[in-house]
Amino acid sequence: MKLTTAQALVRWLLAQRSEAMDGREVPLFPGVFAIFGHGNVLGLGTALEEHREELPLWRGQTEQGMALAAVGYAKATHRRQVGVVTSSIGPGALNMVTAAGVAHANRLPVLLLPGDTFTSRAPDPVLQQVEHFGDPTATVNDAFRAVSRYFDRITRPEQLLSTLPQVARVLTDPADAGPVTLALPQDVQVETYDFPDALFEPVTHRPPRPRPDRRTLTEAAGVLRAARKPLLVLGGGVRYSGAGRRALAFAEHHGIPVTETTAGRTLVPHGHPLHAGPLGVTGSTSANVLAAEADVVLAVGTRLQDFTTASWTVFSPDVRLITLNAARFDAVKHGALAVVGDADAGLSELSAQLESWQVDPLWTERATAERGRWDAHVDSLRAVSGGVPTYAQVVGVVNDLSEPHDYVMTASGGLPGELIGGWRGSGPISMDVEYGFSCMGYELAGAWGAAMAHTGGLVTTMLGDGSYLMLNSELFSAAFAGHPFVAVVCDNDGYAVIARLQEGQGGKPYNNFLADCRTAHASPPRVDFARHAESLGCTVFTASSSDDVREAYAKARKAAVAENRPAVVVVRTRPNSWTEAGAWWEVGVPEHLSGRGEFEESKATQLRYLKG
Repeated sequence: MKLTTAQALVRWLLAQRSEAMDGREVPLFPGVFAIFGHGNVLGLGTALEEHREELPLWRGQTEQGMALAAVGYAKATHRRQVGVVTSSIGPGALNMVTAAGVAHANRLPVLLLPGDTFTSRAPDPVLQQVEHFGDPTATVNDAFRAVSRYFDRITRPEQLLSTLPQVARVLTDPADAGPVTLALPQDVQVETYDFPDALFEPVTHRPPRPRPDRRTLTEAAGVLRAARKPLLVLGGGVRYSGAGRRALAFAEHHGIPVTETTAGRTLVPHGHPLHAGPLGVTGSTSANVLAAEADVVLAVGTRLQDFTTASWTVFSPDVRLITLNAARFDAVKHGALAVVGDADAGLSELSAQLESWQVDPLWTERATAERGRWDAHVDSLRAVSGGVPTYAQVVGVVNDLSEPHDYVMTASGGLPGELIGGWRGSGPISMDVEYGFSCMGYELAGAWGAAMAHTGGLVTTMLGDGSYLMLNSELFSAAFAGHPFVAVVCDNDGYAVIARLQEGQGGKPYNNFLADCRTAHASPPRVDFARHAESLGCTVFTASSSDDVREAYAKARKAAVAENRPAVVVVRTRPNSWTEAGAWWEVGVPEHLSGRGEFEESKATQLRYLKG
């Protein structure tokens, strides 16, 4: 079949299918996000136009924003579907590098197709080309190598035959999932080749379920049987495996208290008697108390990021760590007994080896007791009356008015701690807190992608004024395309959580709150977020008290669905009120600051764990 490189690539995209979480067969690539330029408009752009009815194309306003939307789409489909993003060469391509970092850190699949310079080099230097004096083969797209699971530059059409199977492997493999970058020189995009028909035969990709090694399983079962106070930690891998029910059944059968990581949040219904709460810095005191006492921790589907482990101070120095993970890279960390395999299959086979083994009921009951204390604490934070509302109160309102099948998101600043620690889930998996890369701006762009994918409930994204100012243009993209969601913008006049970190360690207020930034004005201008969001095509509501937030959010939910576009709630929030889980996070503290004492004490605790 004689096709251009671009035509062949598009036909291959259309032939790829995927098995959704509910068993349905769906397109692996449900759509493409594109901003056209001279590096992709005639080659890939023409090929996409030929299939405009079969492969939806969405135009973004920034390359970073639409690539983040693709990442949000992948998360909302539990990695079963993959967004495709194409840009021109130069600045358009480089704008996507940050989004690739988000996908890489969070192990989320996205296919990036940046245009590239001419392989012939005849017109060099072309518009937007960065020339490397000692390496004419290097282009700006080489920047993607550091943030791609798989990178290739297609310099001949027939290279697609060998690289496309690898593209599909990385995008659908539970251990290797992450961003794939195919750099497409614009002359190669339009070159023709006689491609074999077999390349375009439909293929359905089903996530493999590798079984753990039996000897390692037997060893892990032995360690658990000897445990007096075991703890089960559930991460994102449990979510992507579809192993949530299996994990809960495992905990119930053996009486093991359960905690969640950021990526595993809402796997366990909040009111479940074994739910100890979320773990770590942005988690809950309840989970952290149990973690400090646990003698064996079974961590499933998690890479145990520093916020989860409180920089490796949340566990006892004597704890025995067992990891069950599809990725050996993650399983072997920190001297763990590494059980490499699928979460669902691994828990099933581990439970069979444990047979009727049960934990001491007194330890099992600790989960409910400790979480009850944490719930009472969160209730007290939400009950504060009068004045400007706190983050905890705003989250409480959104939580109260949300439906079981809704979806809530955030990414950076102080809101991750409020959502992770305070959210009370009752339905299926319903949360996306992007805290692997903690990318400001993901909240709105990712919500656009999530709203496309999560059609069974309403998406609500929560963000601060700093994130809104950093990347807001995809609000217009969503409004224009007709993808409804609610955005709750909490305005506290600056980067409040970093100011908290700065001042909490003894630093002076500087360059975080707007009041502490350099300006030539005695009365600097303030952003009118309501008018700005309205100008981007959104319906807008404002609030200044807790009661106002409840009324505004209720109206926004109705408006988003009725009008088929984003609705924005703008609310003034307190800049210095937080939900604290009582855990430490390591940052570099200069010796002359007051926070150095706590730093030294916590470093000593960390060292005892690492040596243990």
